[in-house]
Amino acid sequence: MRWEGNRESGNVEDRRGEGGGGGGGFGFGGRSIGIGTIVIALVGGAIFGINPLTILEMLSGGGGPAPQVQQGPAQSPPANDQMAKFVSTVLADTEDVWTDLFSKGGATYAKPKLVLFRGAVRTGCGQGQAAMGPFYCPLDQKVYIDLDFYETLKSRLGAPGDFAQAYVIAHEVGHHVQKQLGITDKLEQLRGRASQAEGNAMSVRVELQADCFAGVWAHHAQNARQILEQGDVEEAMNAAAKIGDDALQKGRGGGAIVPESFTHGTSAQRQRWFSTGLKNGSVKGCDTFASRDL
Repeated sequence: MRWEGNRESGNVEDRRGEGGGGGGGFGFGGRSIGIGTIVIALVGGAIFGINPLTILEMLSGGGGPAPQVQQGPAQSPPANDQMAKFVSTVLADTEDVWTDLFSKGGATYAKPKLVLFRGAVRTGCGQGQAAMGPFYCPLDQKVYIDLDFYETLKSRLGAPGDFAQAYVIAHEVGHHVQKQLGITDKLEQLRGRASQAEGNAMSVRVELQADCFAGVWAHHAQNARQILEQGDVEEAMNAAAKIGDDALQKGRGGGAIVPESFTHGTSAQRQRWFSTGLKNGSVKGCDTFASRDL
C-alpha cells in the first residue's frame, strides 16, 4: 500500500500512556460496534461467533447509556512512531474520501476521532478492552484500537499486510458513516423490540455494510491517489475471510457452525460486500438491509 508521505490526520488521540481503569462495563444503550469478536473469541474458545458486547450485556443485565467520560487533553502520537503514523495516514485518507462523498450529496461529514490505547480504555460507551478488537463507540463517535491487535491479525489469524490493517480502520470508520447517515440510531430502536436471533441478523447486515463502506473508501482512494499495490486487494480479502463468523467457529476446533449466532457474516459474505464497495464505489450499492441475498 502506498501511504508514506501522504497527509496525516490531526484527529488521532494517543491514550496509550493512560490507565483505563474504572468506569464499570460497557453501556449498551450506546452499544459499540467492532470489526469482530476476534481476540476474545480466540481467548475464550467456547464463545466463538458471539458478539463480546452481547456477552457483556447478558452478564451485566443490560443498562442504559453510559455516564459521560471526563478526560484530560489527549496527546498526539510521537512523530517517530511508524505504526501510529500509518494509522493516522489511513484515517486522513478516509476523511478525504468521506468528506468529498458527503459534500457531493449535499451533506457535511463530521470526522471521527481515532483513539490509540493499550489494554483498556474509558469511552463514551463505558470501559473498552483490547480483547474486543478494534471498535467504534457511537456515543462519543470515536474509533478505538490497541495497535497490538495488528500482531494478532498477522500471527494468530493469518491475515498479514498493511492493506489488511487499513481495511480494519476503514471498516470501523464505516460504522461512523452509518452513525452520520442515521442508520445506527434507527437500528438501535429496532433492536429494542427484536429477539436475540433477529438482533443477530440485524448485526450481520450492519457489519457487512461497514465492510462495503470500507470498499467504497478504497475505490475512491485508489482513483484519487493510487494507493494500491500488487497484492493489496488480496490482503484485504484474506482478512475479511479470516474474520468471518463461520471461519472463527471452525477455528474453535471441530465445533459446530451455528448460523443463528452469527453477528458479522460469513467469510464469503464479508468478502463479497467489501468487493462490492471496492468495484462500484457506491454508497447506495452498500444497502445490505434491502438485499435479499447477502
